[in-house]
Amino acid sequence: MQALRFHEFGGFDKLKIENVPDPRPGAGELVVRVRAASLNRSDAINILGRMEGTTLPRTPGRDFSGVVVDGPADMVGQEVWGTGGDTGFTRDGTHAELVLLPVGGVRPKPKRLSFEEAAAAGVNFVTAWIGLIETAGFRTGETVLATGAAGGVGSAVTQIAKWKGGRTVGVARVPISAEQQREYGIDHWLVAEASENYRQMIEDARRFADGKGVNVAFDCVGGALFEPCLRTLAYSGRQVNITSVGDRRVCFDLLDFYHRRLRLFGVDTRPYDTEASAAILEQLTPGFESGALKPIPIVKRFQLGDAAEAYTEVNNGNVHGKAVFTFPV
Repeated sequence: MQALRFHEFGGFDKLKIENVPDPRPGAGELVVRVRAASLNRSDAINILGRMEGTTLPRTPGRDFSGVVVDGPADMVGQEVWGTGGDTGFTRDGTHAELVLLPVGGVRPKPKRLSFEEAAAAGVNFVTAWIGLIETAGFRTGETVLATGAAGGVGSAVTQIAKWKGGRTVGVARVPISAEQQREYGIDHWLVAEASENYRQMIEDARRFADGKGVNVAFDCVGGALFEPCLRTLAYSGRQVNITSVGDRRVCFDLLDFYHRRLRLFGVDTRPYDTEASAAILEQLTPGFESGALKPIPIVKRFQLGDAAEAYTEVNNGNVHGKAVFTFPV
């Protein structure tokens, strides 16, 4: 089979297509013929050597969808999807024609999703679920604010919150259409303007949340937006952070933080391997089957031979949507 491989960290010129032996499953394993595999920025910075714990040589790639072609007889022929914090880092990943996985690392692909759409969902929706549901404990009737709400994780947060019976505030640097807001389950859209330390954003968010503030702020941006997000929170509110764009050091009013009994959570999906991630995808599947959840649009399609270009565009933030590798049937 053909697979993308890298033997050392560095630029994307380190990625090469290699012919490698087809994987053979052992006990408790299966092989998936990959039909589509998306590109995440974590895939790109992995090549650059900025992700801890990666062992070399390695095939990169986390998210995938495809068809089981070897393994337990009752699973061969199944259309499946998956992702994982180990895939592409400590086990060979999905930017290849075939991928070897534990049986528990896949789940049936939602019938409503195409292979490309299913491949575009993994990291984004798993991150949103871990942060919003498992970590922040979001409940029906609560209000969530998500920064970066036009992006993959932010739009997954608002969709999950809406699906679970909540109210949603989406924040980004630029407006989006009313149709996009409906698609992403956003009840109230705010443009983040830095003037007066985002005072207008804070006031508008609190006003939408009955003047009390939101219950959960899911900050997909960090940096300059970290403290303004805290200020949108209601008493006993919870904030989730997954990254920091720009300055990685932040500050906030500690007295205000403890007087209002706020809680702050950091979320990283890397400890969730393929099996743990598959269990989350299983919980998300009813939302995709009902149409309540939708991956962000796929705007770029690449072949493995386009790897350097694909990784460069994703790393530079030039893909406003999702990029996927596609494979011939």
